[in-house]
Amino acid sequence: MNSNLSYTLRIAITVSLGGFIFGFDASVISGVIGFLSDEYQLGNWEIGLVVAAPTLAGIISGATAAPLSDRFGRKRILLIVAALYVISAICSAFAPNYQTLIVARFIGGLAFASLGLAPVYISEISTPSMRGRLVSINQLNIVVGFSAAYFANYMILTLSESSSTWVSQLGIDRHTWRWMLGLEILPALAYFLLLFTIPESPRWLVLHNRVPKARDIMRKLAGDGAIDDKIDEILNTSFDRASPVIERFKQLLKPSLKLVLTIGIIISIVQQITGINAIYFYAPSIFEQSGVGKDAAFSQAVWVGIINIIFTLIAMALIDRLGRKPLLMIGLSGIFCSMLLCSYGFYNASYQLTEKSVSQIAVKDSSLELDAARLVPMVGIIYDSDVEFKQAVIESLGEVKARAHESELIKAAITINPYIILAGILGFVASFAMSLGPVMWVLLPEIFPNHLRGVAMAVTGMINSLSSFMVQLVFPWELNTLGATGTFAIYAGFAAVSFIFVAYLLPETRGKSLEEIEKELGAKS
Repeated sequence: MNSNLSYTLRIAITVSLGGFIFGFDASVISGVIGFLSDEYQLGNWEIGLVVAAPTLAGIISGATAAPLSDRFGRKRILLIVAALYVISAICSAFAPNYQTLIVARFIGGLAFASLGLAPVYISEISTPSMRGRLVSINQLNIVVGFSAAYFANYMILTLSESSSTWVSQLGIDRHTWRWMLGLEILPALAYFLLLFTIPESPRWLVLHNRVPKARDIMRKLAGDGAIDDKIDEILNTSFDRASPVIERFKQLLKPSLKLVLTIGIIISIVQQITGINAIYFYAPSIFEQSGVGKDAAFSQAVWVGIINIIFTLIAMALIDRLGRKPLLMIGLSGIFCSMLLCSYGFYNASYQLTEKSVSQIAVKDSSLELDAARLVPMVGIIYDSDVEFKQAVIESLGEVKARAHESELIKAAITINPYIILAGILGFVASFAMSLGPVMWVLLPEIFPNHLRGVAMAVTGMINSLSSFMVQLVFPWELNTLGATGTFAIYAGFAAVSFIFVAYLLPETRGKSLEEIEKELGAKS
């Protein structure tokens, strides 16, 4: 590996560590939900809010961070993002109540701006031949972060159930969810410190009349070849770079940008409405619905992280060879089939409590012993859907008790092939990881013109965050109102519609410079 490529790779890895922290922050809540629900007696919408609070903040940061980075520089805003992650992690771990936790997670969500800023920065320091793979490092770090959080949650849960003295002394058994959230402090602090070692984006420097410094950085990134030509190319495809942010937002609405803006908005929505963050953020809860129990659900969630990493690596190997559009079409096909498989698995499930199963639960869980008699009217009745069964449990025990014992009661009553659900979820994750996950963040910075890339990423980032927020907020309600069958069928339907869009409208950008793409899409204004 030559020194220029090594330098570029080091910078790309450093910047994309924000993706790792995002992935960890986003998925660590999947292990916390059950503890929070029991401790604070949360309902469906309250659970949805604590999960989705960061994404709500992401709507704000997505609308402002990129324009701010256009004005003040990519590096400065990335440093602020890293500081917000540190503050959020500390406040979340020590939150005295549910309301404070919401605020702490909201602060962390402001740092989700890294999702859009990192790809923009990396695309601006990369050569066309390496851009797809280097930008995909950010997505790889996201899924590594997901996997690390699932593993950390499982490890802490296992420790909390042990009888070791040191576990008790550290309070892991009593404050399990706080330890899950607190582990994020370490990578967040490391990210903040490492960002001081990266340079500013050379394209940003050129657009702000700091050409000598940009030339020095470009020489370190790509050698001495044709630097002046590259600078001229950037300048020739960038106009009104001193325009106010509002003016640049208005420029996005010009007829010449109609196609690229439409593509950007739809891809931003498609990435979320197919259900990925419902799977990532609620993975243990989903596996519990298949009757495997809490411990097995946490261990299966670890597989979500592993599959995520494997297929993201596959995407990185193929994105600059096979192209963006083929990967999206393959991935959406897989998402459609996987969600249909999950829907089919739950459609064929049935639920029936027996006297033996009720008594076994009462013996295993002493807190249910006094309530076991209230379940007797349900004994012997076969329920054809999870919605019917959960409603009957609520009527017997009350909503608080029903939620606290839901996992064990489902495990005792359900008749299902849990491997169908596991295969469907893992198939979904694999399909997403090799398509919508990395491809969106590679594609969006490519299709927008240089001088509008920041504001365009702000618009698409805000829409992506809003879509994600709605998916996360609504999912607990969907699961308990429409049932698992209906919920996964909806995601399959969205995948089918999205496939048609990609097939007919999406261009291929593989192997082209950012300036060539701008000219070909007619996005020059």
